[in-house]
Amino acid sequence: MTRPASTHRTDSIILTGLRVRAHHGVYDFERENGQDFVIDVTAWLDLATPAASDDVETTLHYGELAVEVADAVRRDPVNLIEVVAERIAGVVLAHPQVTAVEVTVHKPDAPIEVPFDDVAVRILRERS
Repeated sequence: MTRPASTHRTDSIILTGLRVRAHHGVYDFERENGQDFVIDVTAWLDLATPAASDDVETTLHYGELAVEVADAVRRDPVNLIEVVAERIAGVVLAHPQVTAVEVTVHKPDAPIEVPFDDVAVRILRERS
């Protein structure tokens, strides 16, 4: 995966607000207790063929993609949500019809001492 210099994005499939319980974090209590992560994914791909055929086999099945993303978030605890975002991008880009992906990983219960609405990382990756 590479960072896009100038990606031509066409159509997209968007998953917003996937909630996944996982055990990522720098602190022991985060790994022991787990916490909820909220995931947003935009997968860019050409949807002209699925729109013309009305055949689910010609598109990226968003229900299956949601399960794949959730499974990627749940496995192998890591310290940083940056790693989780990169892992998700790899899962999405494993689908050959996807040309680019944007992933946002929100950590709504991040251990921060001041009030906050959201903490997140966002990455954009394209097929190399």
